[in-house]
Parts: sequence; C-alpha cells; structure tokens
Amino acid sequence: MLAPLMAQLDSTVVNVSLSTLAEKLDTTLTTIQWVSSGYLLALALTLPLTGWLVDRVGARRVYLATFSIFTLTSLLCGIATTAPSLILFRILQGMAGGVLTPLSQMMMARTAGRNMARVMGIAVMPVMIGPILGPTLAGLILQHAGWQWIFLVNLPVGILATLLAWRVLPPDRDLRVRRSFDALGFILLAPALAMLLHSLETLASGTTVDPQGVQLELGAAIVLLAAFLWHATRRAGAALIDIRLFRTRTFSASAATQFLTNCMTYGGQLLFPLYLITARGYSPSRAGILLALMGLGLICAFPLMGKLTDRYGSRRVATGGALIGLIGTLPFMLVDRYEMPDLVICALLWLRGTGLGSINIPSMSSAYADMPRERLPVATTALNIVQRLGGPIATTVLAIWLHASLGSYTGYATAHDTAATYAAANHTAAAFSSTFALFCLVHALGVIAAAMIPGRKNRP
Repeated sequence: MLAPLMAQLDSTVVNVSLSTLAEKLDTTLTTIQWVSSGYLLALALTLPLTGWLVDRVGARRVYLATFSIFTLTSLLCGIATTAPSLILFRILQGMAGGVLTPLSQMMMARTAGRNMARVMGIAVMPVMIGPILGPTLAGLILQHAGWQWIFLVNLPVGILATLLAWRVLPPDRDLRVRRSFDALGFILLAPALAMLLHSLETLASGTTVDPQGVQLELGAAIVLLAAFLWHATRRAGAALIDIRLFRTRTFSASAATQFLTNCMTYGGQLLFPLYLITARGYSPSRAGILLALMGLGLICAFPLMGKLTDRYGSRRVATGGALIGLIGTLPFMLVDRYEMPDLVICALLWLRGTGLGSINIPSMSSAYADMPRERLPVATTALNIVQRLGGPIATTVLAIWLHASLGSYTGYATAHDTAATYAAANHTAAAFSSTFALFCLVHALGVIAAAMIPGRKNRP
C-alpha cells in the first residue's frame, strides 16, 4: 500500500511545483516539464517488464529492488543542483515507479483470491490520499522549506516501506517461472507506449510547436503497437504480454471497464477545472474547493465496495457505479442554457465521484476472479497498460474537441462592446456543453462495458 501511495503523492506534488522548480533551477518551463514527462516516459518503458521480472526473479526481490531504487533516486533528486541532473534522476525514478504500482496490485491479488474486492477496498484508501493531499503538501513545502523537500519527503516513507517489505513479504519459491525474455516484444512495445503517451500528452496540452513531429510520433507509436500485437499473436504465451487473456469475456470486459474508468477520471480532471475557471470565471482556489467534493465522493464509496461486491456481484456494482457517474455528469451538457448554483455543482461532483469510486474495485476483482496464480503477473501488467492508456487518450480527444469548438468562435474575442462580450460568453458555454456531451458518451460506453462483466458473485 505504501508503494502506490508514495508514487501517487510524488507525482502530484512534482506536477504542482514545476513553475517553482523552473525558477529555482534557472531554466525554462519547457525544459523543467521534462521532470514530469521524463518520469512518465520512463514509467511507460519499464511497465511491460513487470510480468517477466516477477516470473523470473520473484515478486519479493523485484519489490525490494524497485522500492530501494525509488527511494534512492528521491534522495538524488533532492540533492540535484541543475535541471539536467534532476531530469536524469526523475527518469531513473520513473523506471522504478513503472514496476511498483502493478507489482503491489499483483501481490495483493495473489494472496486475496476471491476476497480481492475487500482487500482493494482497504488498499486503495491510502492511494486516494496522494492526489488529494498532494497540492496542499506541495504548497506547505514550497512555503516553509526548500524545493528539495518535494523529493526528500519520500525518504522516511521509502525506508520504512523497504524495511517492512524485507521483514513481512513471503518468499516466492514455487511461484517463479523460468520463461525466456521476449526481446523483440519489448523493443516493439516499450517505445510504442512511451511515444504514444508522450504524443497524446503533448496534443492534449496544446503547447506543441511542431505539430507534424507530434503526429509523426503518434503514427510511429501506432505502427509499433500494431507490430507488437501481430508479434504477440504469433508467440502466444511466450510473448511479453499474453494477449490471449483478452479472449476471455471476464478479463476483456474488466479491462475495457478499467480503460473507460480512467477515461472518465482523467477526462473529468481536465474538463471540470477548465469549465469552472474559464467559463464561469472562478478563481483556482474556489474551483478547487468545489472539485474536492469529487474526491470526497470517491472516499465515501471505496470502503463499501468489498461488501457490496461480495453481496451483489461485480457486474451489478460496477454498472450501478457507471450509471451514477453518468447521472452526475449529464446536467453539465446544459451549461449553455442554465447556470447551475454552486450547491448543485457540489452535489453533482460528489455524486460523480461516488459513481467512479464504485467501478474500479469490482471490475478489478472480476478480472482476477478466475485467474490462475501463475498467470497473475502477466495479467496485472496487461491490465495496467490498458488502464494507463485511458487517461491520455481521453484528455487528448476532449482537449482537441474543446479547442476546435472554442476556435470556431474566435471572431468574438476581439470585440469589446457588451453584446459581443455576451455572445462570446454564450459561445464559450456552448463549446463546453458540446464537449460535456462527448464526455457523457464516454460515460455511456463505460456503462455498457461494465454491463458486459459476467454476473456471478465474488463470494470467498
């Protein structure tokens, strides 16, 4: 539980602190952005290795090694004196982080079995603290201590977690599998994921100065991904990722649900702050207070998921959560016609958070329900790859749609009379309304995917 907590907290705190890092290290924001982007790309490069490493070396050894590296690189980031050295250490940290989160999930799935929903209901609580406390912690650190403590704060947690892992985690022994390394699969998949995530992130930010280069990078990523799928089909179980897993209805439906849940989560993190700040003119602090209700909804939902999944089954709980999330999002399609009071926005965001918090755990529990223990490492790796692609794809599509919608109304931006200003505001609201309509379509697809999960109950 401490591994994903530290990774989530570290990522959130660093993203909030980029402008301060640029100022303190006397570099540009474009350069310092690689502190975040380099971490993301390194994470994507090592993520496909998780299953093979666990099979070959053992979960306990890999966990101890990667957590030790993550903690050591936190120290190196904290003592870095230049932007290039900080970026280098963050890349090394990302390589360890790419293994940690799926590895933690896999180890819990091995032990929990059919109790996965109850275990995850407890385990995800610390993970949720990261994104919620991250901005506050970053503000306190930057105000009362040096920027170095953004990274050094990881040290006590990392040392404690490493000692606990060494003392508590059981040896793997009979769970290790001596399978050969799929070098060609790694050469195809790792750069494909890195280029795909980077190009999508760049397109979503709208800050690219070389659109043709980004499009070329995206095209190369798709070609490499297609080549890997062809290669993995031929190698079957010997491939880095066994894509035969997706032929089973249980795993494929759960993976689709996880993918779309990430689309809903990260799409919302893009759209709702933009709407409140850009369209309604709220200050970031006021918008942040309203958006906190979504996190509160998540926290309210998670502790109940284990019992509800055991009682009603994964399909009912996940489908119900997806429906609740859709209901909490639908009214935002009408922002061009009605101006909702803050109290209504708070209620809708809380409802949406509660719905999203009711999807992940039952769908993940379903994915692992009938999975043999020896296939859990490669299954966890495949599930995490699919899950991670959802966020960048959703934010890119929504950002491009919103930008195109707003761009069609630029003629009003230069006008200064009251009528033109009023018309521009209406057009901005209309752009957000159409984007929320597209977002609701994503939610509806999430409902359909959750309804495809097999309907048996996950009783222990």
